[in-house]
Amino acid sequence: MATTTTDFDQYERTQWAGRAEAFQGSFAALCAHPAGPLLDAAGAESGLRVLDAGTGTGTVAALAWARGAHVVAVDAEPSMLELTRRRVPAAETHEAILPHLPFPAASFDAAVANFVVNHVGDPAAAVRELRRVVRPGGRVAVTIWPYPTPPAQQLWATIFDAAGVERPTDLPRLTPDKDFPRTPEGLSALLRQAGLADVTCETLAWKHRTDPESWWSGPANGLSSPGLVMQRQDSGTLDRIRQEYDRHTAAYREEDGRLALPTSALLAAGTAT
Repeated sequence: MATTTTDFDQYERTQWAGRAEAFQGSFAALCAHPAGPLLDAAGAESGLRVLDAGTGTGTVAALAWARGAHVVAVDAEPSMLELTRRRVPAAETHEAILPHLPFPAASFDAAVANFVVNHVGDPAAAVRELRRVVRPGGRVAVTIWPYPTPPAQQLWATIFDAAGVERPTDLPRLTPDKDFPRTPEGLSALLRQAGLADVTCETLAWKHRTDPESWWSGPANGLSSPGLVMQRQDSGTLDRIRQEYDRHTAAYREEDGRLALPTSALLAAGTAT
């Protein structure tokens, strides 16, 4: 199927290419927290056909399968799909990029997208596509990171500032006509504009507990925006970043040495009409 992608989409594909193992060892546990509430919001029950769009390493797909759902998982990154296949052998998998899904209309009882709308060049088109492939009366549920960003994500900006790191100015961004407020009201409006009814949105808040080396390893392996910043630094600057990382994460260390990082996400859901 021919696809049309933006500069932002191409940037995302480059950033995640071949990085499934790095993601699994770092940020995957952070993104896993909303999996249960996300499936609850989508009404993903035993016997239903459920689409997991942007499955990543298969966390949501695995939980949906454990609930007895018939799972179809898609992702734009082949290395992610390979891990998903190992984790959920019973799932049907496809390489696909929102907003172009290789399925007829009304193919699913429910569709979920866990932290995927953050990573597409046209969020409204992505949600419309999720609605298209869900039958009337079925549910669509999505999560995103809010703005202002929660403390766990803000921590990297604090570390970079303390280390005197200049941010890149050439990163692709969503064009103003494609962007939306990363607030409960903004995400709810995005779902309503896509044709979903009975839209709800809630804020999920939790403390992400992780090993300090795991939290460091994501950006150190080039993941996400902090990773792109780190990739562009010389060895001396990277040393300063590590020093500031150790200093600023100390406040979040528990007695067992792990970090307890406050974070939050927005979870919105609606009914296909």
